[in-house]
Amino acid sequence: MNKREILRPGSVRDAGQFQQHLIASGLEIPCDRKLLAGADSPLSKPVISNGVTVGNRIAIQPMEGWDGAPDGNPTESTLRRWRRFGQSGAKLIWGGEAVAVSPNGRANPNQLLIAAHTCKGLAQLHATLIEEHRNTTGSEDGLLMGLQLTHSGRYSRPNAKNRAEPRILYHHPILDRRLGLSKDYPVLTDGEIEAIIEDFCHAAKMAWDLGFAFVDIKHCHGYLGHEFLSAHTRSGKYGGSFENRTRFLREVVQGIQAAAPGLEIGVRLSAFDTIPFHADSQESTPTKPGRGIPESDDALLPYRWGFGISAQVPTEPDLSETALFLSSLAELKIRLVNLTAGSPYYNPHIQRPALYPPSDGYQPPEDPLVGVARQMEVVRRLKQQFPKLIFVGSAYSYLQDFLPHVAQAAVHQQWVDFVGLGRMVLSYPELLWDVLNGRAIQRKRICRTFSDCTTAPRNGLPSGCYPLDSYYKDSEPAAQLKQIKAEKSHENRNAD
Repeated sequence: MNKREILRPGSVRDAGQFQQHLIASGLEIPCDRKLLAGADSPLSKPVISNGVTVGNRIAIQPMEGWDGAPDGNPTESTLRRWRRFGQSGAKLIWGGEAVAVSPNGRANPNQLLIAAHTCKGLAQLHATLIEEHRNTTGSEDGLLMGLQLTHSGRYSRPNAKNRAEPRILYHHPILDRRLGLSKDYPVLTDGEIEAIIEDFCHAAKMAWDLGFAFVDIKHCHGYLGHEFLSAHTRSGKYGGSFENRTRFLREVVQGIQAAAPGLEIGVRLSAFDTIPFHADSQESTPTKPGRGIPESDDALLPYRWGFGISAQVPTEPDLSETALFLSSLAELKIRLVNLTAGSPYYNPHIQRPALYPPSDGYQPPEDPLVGVARQMEVVRRLKQQFPKLIFVGSAYSYLQDFLPHVAQAAVHQQWVDFVGLGRMVLSYPELLWDVLNGRAIQRKRICRTFSDCTTAPRNGLPSGCYPLDSYYKDSEPAAQLKQIKAEKSHENRNAD
């Protein structure tokens, strides 16, 4: 497969033609031909559930900018991004962005940190978003805003952008090799985990005091919470059995409910995973990586280092433990669930379908619409199984011009409760708000998934939409990014 064989959504004339393409491709993605505005639109309907009210069905996913200050405070660039979250018209703000609960758990030296010295800055973010939301929608009624709390675990880089300082729960035969970890590299002790649990509880209490309505205990994308779920090979009380692998979440939730009993709790979860992928060296050229292929080694079977994954066929989802996890959330009185998949570090085509890979990625091994359909189908199945949970869906940005048509159909057909906007927010935060207000879609602002928003931070630069947002397009980091990409291409030519 190559890009010429893929029908790009941006090249399709209208929703009818897009529907025909989906049918011809055998892809189960709901799509309405006609967009509805105002009260007629399913996206305008509120969600009301046991005291939680959210005014519409638009959610903003947590979008990090890698642009905080070295001490963990927000900068003007951070404020601008949160201002744009407010301008989106979305009534559910899922965390704003990942905020580290401790300095050594930061994913990079510019990640936001929640601590006594950053509370004033975080309060400014909170107030800025609400002000912009009120200016856009006329009211903050029905606005539910959370803060995503995280520890980056295996992907911690707290002190230097190019120096990993992993905090791992177990040794992974593939990921350890990629990070250059020896078999003697230390894993987190139970005592260190207990200290991290205290960090989460303390952070949640601060978020509650700052006025956030909920916190997200991040369990996705290969970070610490997610790695607990795949800790089959870890010994002790935080590994092995399903009960032990979910102990971290239970203890965090119990601590938060004791410290901030009025605070809602949500979980962003990678509902399924897959074995890590890498670029096929036989297809790689001097200017671009090859198609993504899975790591293959029969010695790794049964595969014991994943969650929501078939142990015998580790490229296939198995949702049996995912369902158990969602049952446990219900028992913990957690209603807010945001579903995603995989990890941007080792299988980005699963997590974030795109036609153009980031600099450290690979060419898509499938039509990205297949990845969109896979995530949407998983959310649909789990929503049917757990109708009382409130679900946010992911992986919509690749739909591009037809994101609103699919979003409207998915909510109307009860595949999902909220449509989560991710990368699209960086270029066009008001996309669905424009639709709800009967305004024409601004096609020149639609994200085309060029992946510069990932390539930039992979190289120590802020994340943003460099192709379409003039704030980034005309910046010094844009010039640096262009130079980095040119040097990378030159290195590939020389290596070839």
